Amino acid sequence: MLIDSAKIFIKAGDGGNGIVSFHREKYIAAGGPDGGDGGHGGDVIFEVDERIRTLADFRYKRHYKAEAGKDGGSAKCSGRDGEDLIIKIPPGTIIKDELTGIILADLVKPGQRFVAAKGGRGGWGNYHFATPTRQVPSFAKKGDPGEERWVILELKMLADVGLIGYPNVGKSTILSMVSAARPKIANYHFTTTEPNLGVVRVDEEDSFVMADIPGLIEGAHEGVGLGHEFLKHVERTKLLVHVVDVSGIEGRDPVEDFHVINMELEKFNSTLAKKPQIVVANKIDILDSSEKLDKFKEEIEKEGYKVFPISAATGEGIKELIYHVSKRLREIPDTIIVQPENEEVVYTVEDEKPFEIRKEGNLFIVDGKWVRKLMGSINLENYESLQYFQRAIKKAGIIDELEKMGINEGDSVRVYDFEFEYVR
Repeated sequence: MLIDSAKIFIKAGDGGNGIVSFHREKYIAAGGPDGGDGGHGGDVIFEVDERIRTLADFRYKRHYKAEAGKDGGSAKCSGRDGEDLIIKIPPGTIIKDELTGIILADLVKPGQRFVAAKGGRGGWGNYHFATPTRQVPSFAKKGDPGEERWVILELKMLADVGLIGYPNVGKSTILSMVSAARPKIANYHFTTTEPNLGVVRVDEEDSFVMADIPGLIEGAHEGVGLGHEFLKHVERTKLLVHVVDVSGIEGRDPVEDFHVINMELEKFNSTLAKKPQIVVANKIDILDSSEKLDKFKEEIEKEGYKVFPISAATGEGIKELIYHVSKRLREIPDTIIVQPENEEVVYTVEDEKPFEIRKEGNLFIVDGKWVRKLMGSINLENYESLQYFQRAIKKAGIIDELEKMGINEGDSVRVYDFEFEYVR
């Protein structure tokens, strides 16, 4: 099993601003406030797509941003909401907050969604602030900023394609040629002692996971050699690439090798033998006669298999093989790549407190997510907006909390970056 990971930055859209506007119409000298609200910013949403099998694309694009909401208009017209940004991920992806390491979601089912960053709410237009005593409000609220964070995506990858065949037939070499995997390769049996996995990138929108399954021998279904552990790994693949040494350089018959391996698969698990197979006739570069290849193709193709002559050492035929594998994967009915052992789990982080107060000498410092949003919507140069601020902090309980902490008249209070003297 291979842990694939990627670190990306996501930002939800900011909310649009509410605006200050007054109704203007012919023969009406002074209409009332009619500034519209800003639209909500778009969310950043992860969605499971079973057609995607790796996190390869996230290495080429690291920043993702949803659309911001539009500002409000006159005549109480609200701004348009920003569009959500849908990020497609493969089944079995875990999403972690990069700063805290907390698991935000563990997504396994096709179509399952998780909102990783919420868009900011649109600000209110000035018509919301009209009262019997304040009929001409000259301020509006700004939109809230969208959430943003770095997240880490982790995928426990299981192979889409399994390379099977006798030891030393060139499976590791093929894997090293088509992916960034670098398995240890040497000229002896059981070179590979555990499955090696690599991501094969066909083009910008097409990639799959290939596993080099360690060499099987006759009797593997009975646990001979390294049988059971590796055969179980093959069970999770969608397509088998059966590699055969067609040169016969080790004194074995290629056709017989092909049948022995399939017999082992059948004895271990009959469903394995029914998996689609592509046959690769490797080591054509050291063939002493083309008759061996012709005979092998004739025998195997009679059984309904497609044979690809290649040389893993020189790269001949590799490209054609990979494109065909990619095509076959698209034709095979999609299945969930990672079957969850338990029900899917979605973890949520406790909401941040609206405000926190700490004391430094005679200075009381008020901060927090809600406070920062409030200060972003206040125009401290405007008297009416300042009055709104005073009512808002009182309603939120900030004044009561300050009094519980023993604040005295004349003590200084700093709310985010705005400082004032406390007056009872």
